[in-house]
Amino acid sequence: MSYLAVFLILLPISCAASTLVEKKFNECLMTKLDGNSESIEKIIFTTSSSLYTPVLESLEQNPRWLNSSRKPLIILTPFHEIEIQAGIRCSRQLGLQIRIRSGGHDYEGLSYLSKDPFVMVDLINMRSIQVNLADETAWVQASASLGELYYKISKASKVHGFPAGTCPSVGIGGHISGGGQGVKLRKHGLAADHVVDAYIIDANGNIHDRKSMGEDVFWAIRGGSATSYGVILAWKIRLCSMLKEHWRNEPTMLFTGGNTQHMNSMRIFSSERVVAQNSGDKSKTFKATFNSLFLGGIERLIPLMNESFQELGLQGKDCTEMSWIQSVLFFGGFNKDDPLELLLNRTTSYKSSFKAKSDFVKEPIPKTGLEGAWKIVSEEDTLAMLLMDPYGGRMNETSESETPFPHRKGNLYNIQYLVKWEVNSKEASKKHEEWAKMIYKYMTPYVSKSPRASYFNYKDLDLGQNKHHNTSYSKASVWGNKYFKGNFRRLAQNYQNEI
Repeated sequence: MSYLAVFLILLPISCAASTLVEKKFNECLMTKLDGNSESIEKIIFTTSSSLYTPVLESLEQNPRWLNSSRKPLIILTPFHEIEIQAGIRCSRQLGLQIRIRSGGHDYEGLSYLSKDPFVMVDLINMRSIQVNLADETAWVQASASLGELYYKISKASKVHGFPAGTCPSVGIGGHISGGGQGVKLRKHGLAADHVVDAYIIDANGNIHDRKSMGEDVFWAIRGGSATSYGVILAWKIRLCSMLKEHWRNEPTMLFTGGNTQHMNSMRIFSSERVVAQNSGDKSKTFKATFNSLFLGGIERLIPLMNESFQELGLQGKDCTEMSWIQSVLFFGGFNKDDPLELLLNRTTSYKSSFKAKSDFVKEPIPKTGLEGAWKIVSEEDTLAMLLMDPYGGRMNETSESETPFPHRKGNLYNIQYLVKWEVNSKEASKKHEEWAKMIYKYMTPYVSKSPRASYFNYKDLDLGQNKHHNTSYSKASVWGNKYFKGNFRRLAQNYQNEI
């Protein structure tokens, strides 16, 4: 099997030359498809097309990239796998890179941008979902959104679900290929932990399933960036039971402060996303919200809470019971009784430019450390926040080498530092990106070390920007070690063995 990321000599091309390349790509595609395709005009969009910009921006979730000049030369929106195969072969023939878009949420715009001429393969038309309750699995095409998957499962079963992310518009292809953390990871682990098969197209345009791609590649694509190995067509996933379940009796401290009691909430909850944010203006106000999910009824929750957090005085009226699919709505930013059809919306309701970074925390952060972080958040003059997702439970029971995603036992939680802004300009971007760098630097003493780990789906190109890392390989090894720790060596070896 050959990987998609082939090494080519790529040079900048002029406007006239780009028009010629577009023409040659079109001709090549028509030849290879030989009439076995949708109308060519429906699947190819060049920079001269009136639909190019609407198609490019349709799924782009971060307007920060809209003003870039490093956009795709051609956008291909295939309806069938044969069109992807032809697109790959024509791209290789013409010396063009390929970038894949499934949901449009790439944090650093890597699906949208490149210094070199490239073709974006936008999989928007390939998002079918087939649920098989007989063996409790589903085949999900790469561009199906998490919301579409949750909706489809809920219509097929009242007792099944899938443990993946909270944002309904995220594409399943990219989400799983980076690991896929979500609300149920303490009980069920990552989305990638539940993949049992996949279809992928390699650099030669050949289609493989798990058997023909081999276990090394199958291991690599479940959290190690599938686009390095090919174009994911579909994942076969194992569904999970979402009936009332037993919580995992595993005390873990989120943070400590003075004489306050250690917060053992992870012992009780399947999920407890802590959102600490400012008001989004210059008022310098700050608030923290604990969104907690308990797998069980109120009658079991209240005694447990009163045992650990007696000072809260929690009562039944403070809690809301809901089904799994209602919890999906809730964590997705909707009301639990809203129509499920809201999950089918492919775009986020609120788009703004943003920059993010991430860390993993292994030891409780002292009160003084948190107070300093809160101060930095509250003083930013636009919306800034820390999102903290607890680990433990099932994550502690899975080996670091089970999949490329290594952040398992010993992590208390993952932190995402996120800043958003409305004015899409270079000046605004630079200013707020500096804020992200500032809080990331401040948090250095309180987070994981050797390496300072990060979550691959929260991509951050700053990780490789260091004056000591002046080659492509040294930069790759820096971010590779942060994202994949000891698994990076195996990923690199698998890649080299296949080239």
